Amino acid sequence: MSPLNDQKKTVLAECMLLLVTVMWGMNPPVIKLGLQHIPPLPYNVARMLVGSVVAVLVLWLSGRYRRPTRGDAWRFMRASIFGFFLFQILFAEGIDRTTAGNAAFMCCLLPLFVLLINRICGFDTIGRAVLIGIACSMAGIVLIVLGAGRELSMAGKHLFGALLLLGSQAGYAYYTVFSRELLDRYSTYQVTASLMVITTVLLLLVSLPAMRGVAWPDLPAQAWGSIAFSGVFGLCLANFLWIWGAGVIGTARASVFNNLTPVFAVVVAYFLLGETFGVLQAAGAALVMGGVYVTRRRGRFPGWRAKGAEADGKSPGSS
Repeated sequence: MSPLNDQKKTVLAECMLLLVTVMWGMNPPVIKLGLQHIPPLPYNVARMLVGSVVAVLVLWLSGRYRRPTRGDAWRFMRASIFGFFLFQILFAEGIDRTTAGNAAFMCCLLPLFVLLINRICGFDTIGRAVLIGIACSMAGIVLIVLGAGRELSMAGKHLFGALLLLGSQAGYAYYTVFSRELLDRYSTYQVTASLMVITTVLLLLVSLPAMRGVAWPDLPAQAWGSIAFSGVFGLCLANFLWIWGAGVIGTARASVFNNLTPVFAVVVAYFLLGETFGVLQAAGAALVMGGVYVTRRRGRFPGWRAKGAEADGKSPGSS
């Protein structure tokens, strides 16, 4: 691929990752509507089922399915079990056991876990631009949390919830890094559908008793609308774009976009729920966006090269 086309593909991937953060920012208020009628675990399984059905349908329409080898079948299972499934379980339990401020802060640690996994596995050599971008975005999240008046506390019961959320981010980082390696041999449609279906089956196995306790035929339209939006957009479309975008620009840079999610969540809450948007939150949003900008300008910071890029003269997102 020519340098010009490669640059266009990178910009497109960044735009798609930005769209993902918008959808993820809209997702929490929509989920809250559904949780008014359905307990957290059954709700999560329901939206995973919807997302999986849509993902499988898209894969079928694309005609891009190929039978995985035995080794790759284990890689799909590994990325699901230790990645997406672990994230789904720990995130739901952690949110229920700690403060909103703790949740926002723990979720901004995703880029650090991505960096750590990349470093341990030798996938990427991470340089100054990404590190500066991560530091800026994390500082921005702290300001947003403080500006919203949300509590940051590691005392008592909040500590356990925070640790669960920490584990959930480690799981999502694992999912982000190891789903990318599958893109070398399988389409984004197949990677997304496979990981979602495996995770959904695992969630169903651990939540059948809770699922039976819900009167599904009696649920109002609001609950079904919440499940549909979160399943189709928050899960299926968002994860498809996330996996594809990470494959183009690299997992470390993609993970920094994750920290834009609270920015859009604050904006949505301001317009839809009438919540405040003060000076601290504005400063925090500026820092987060500045962190993303710095990672985009990586060429201005000496020392950044993805592993293997020097050998073939390509950027990590080239093909």
